[in-house]
Amino acid sequence: MNNKQLYKKPEMIVALSALLISVITAVIGVYSAYIDRAYARASVWPRLEVFQSFDTDSIEYGVTNNGTGPAIIKHAIVRYNNEVIHQWRDIPDLPQFVQSHIGQRILPSKLSITPIVIEDNEVSKLQKVWRLIEIELCYCSIYDECWQTDKTNQPTLVEACIVSKSDRFLQ
Repeated sequence: MNNKQLYKKPEMIVALSALLISVITAVIGVYSAYIDRAYARASVWPRLEVFQSFDTDSIEYGVTNNGTGPAIIKHAIVRYNNEVIHQWRDIPDLPQFVQSHIGQRILPSKLSITPIVIEDNEVSKLQKVWRLIEIELCYCSIYDECWQTDKTNQPTLVEACIVSKSDRFLQ
């Protein structure tokens, strides 16, 4: 009988080497999958930005998706003079305007929507109205990562887009 220690036998050294290589390969595989998922999320990452445009007789409020993937807009909250409104016509003394839907829609990458164009010959009057409007959007990526943004264009990561019915903008 041979008193050679078990770890010194050639077949045991080969087996332990194979086990070590297998563990290293598994770790590399898991890390590679993690990197692939992160890359997939980043390749479809939306970024909504709110903008305004002034003309001689109108102000336009718009939203553009400057991200790399579609933005699923879950809701909008619009305030006028610190009061939640549900439709653009809830703004008192609002001059003539053209509107489109903003909440609960999908905005593809590199496209814009114009929720409201306010028209009036007095631009200073329009600017006063614009300063009193606050807009908050909550949107998600296709991977259900969600953000909130407003006119400051500083998106904040949120757990989910949740809003009460009383605060939801309906237009």
